[in-house]
Amino acid sequence: MRALLAIFAGFAVVSGLLLMAAATPPETLVFTSKMGNVTFQHAKHAERAKGDCKVCHDKLWPQSKAPLGYAAGMHKPAEAKKIACGACHVAGGPSFPSAGNCTNSKCHVKG
Repeated sequence: MRALLAIFAGFAVVSGLLLMAAATPPETLVFTSKMGNVTFQHAKHAERAKGDCKVCHDKLWPQSKAPLGYAAGMHKPAEAKKIACGACHVAGGPSFPSAGNCTNSKCHVKG
């Protein structure tokens, strides 16, 4: 009986640690791009969403470390479908539009 309780307690501790690790989002994410890497400030975006993860996850972004799968294009396709960055970073959206902001380093940073 003690062995069974010890196994259960160990399982509970490991499960709790895994949940805590999964619940702690990264401060920043870096997306590599030929146009220059994009550093996504996760903490700032979460603050803007008032901590409501459902604003973005999972309808705009997967909440995992799986590949994003936006190789078909981030800008025009994402803006047209209002997915990914294009959900907010579009003309008339809640944040600055991506169009025209490449050269002033708001998103893509070379080097």
